[in-house]
Amino acid sequence: MGFFSFTQEIAMDLGTANTIIISDGKIVVNEPSVVALDRNDKMIAVGDQAKLMYEKTNKNIRTIRPLRDGVIADFNACEQMMRGLIKKVHTGTRLFSPSLRMVIGVPSGSTEVELRAVRDSAEHAGGRDVYLIFEPMAAAVGIGLDVEAPEGNMIVDIGGGTTEIAVISLGGIVSNNSIKIAGDDLTADIQDYMRRQHNVKVSERMAERIKINVGSALTDLEENAPEDYIVHGPNCITALPMEIPVCYQEIAHCLDKSISRIEAAVLSALEVTPPELYADIVKNGIWLTGGGALLRGLDRRLEAKINIPFHVAEDPLLSVGRGTGVALKNVEKFSFLMR
Repeated sequence: MGFFSFTQEIAMDLGTANTIIISDGKIVVNEPSVVALDRNDKMIAVGDQAKLMYEKTNKNIRTIRPLRDGVIADFNACEQMMRGLIKKVHTGTRLFSPSLRMVIGVPSGSTEVELRAVRDSAEHAGGRDVYLIFEPMAAAVGIGLDVEAPEGNMIVDIGGGTTEIAVISLGGIVSNNSIKIAGDDLTADIQDYMRRQHNVKVSERMAERIKINVGSALTDLEENAPEDYIVHGPNCITALPMEIPVCYQEIAHCLDKSISRIEAAVLSALEVTPPELYADIVKNGIWLTGGGALLRGLDRRLEAKINIPFHVAEDPLLSVGRGTGVALKNVEKFSFLMR
């Protein structure tokens, strides 16, 4: 029977906005965390295909984002989404599914119940040997920091549902702060602003496009300023079509409150950092990862507020995913992995 038993190893960044799966050291899946189900809760589409249906469905189809604020909000939908995305990893025709060894990134502020929910979902999706790693630790590993050195490093990982702030030294998290202010909240801020300021209704996807095209943390970007973005949508009162140019300065104003809360969370984590590690952080700077790190001028704004250099990681969207991939290869070595 040994001929029929084999194990496939995959690493997964199970994110609120996107899920990344790494197998054999390569990113094989990088798709939105969305699943489409029919009336009988049978999966119709997952990832990119499901995202195309998002906010466009009829009564026979539901599109679900199973994770909210970094944790599983819909257990069944999450399990189906994980199954669908894992199937995309399997290449060739196989008569049976392999046994899976998995490493999954989870928010550092997760409770025992939330960790159990992720582990259960992974096991129901085919995982036989499941390890969890906190996302800031995975991000630090993913950008190449030596997390086991006797030196302090600080990571600010701004994802879709949570912002994870952690000080790391000697293979562990010394102090951390996890807040539920992140990419989804910035998108919601833009939706609310467009309704209040311009009296136009915009979808979540349109607000996301505004954030990508003209999102900014500063009202003065100097030479890197993006061009105005044209927004189309119905008037909230008359339902007549509207066309409104949106500039980065007004988006910077509308995002100001949420970014201020991220600033306060970083300062809060620094307050409880031991002095020796604090000195290391001042010398090494603070690393920004996650999709939120791509917000224009965010590093400059944080640096001006906190007086410590901020560095945006290369490919910040992939930092956690790459870190889970490295952890997968070092399961026996890394003591910070949780079973």
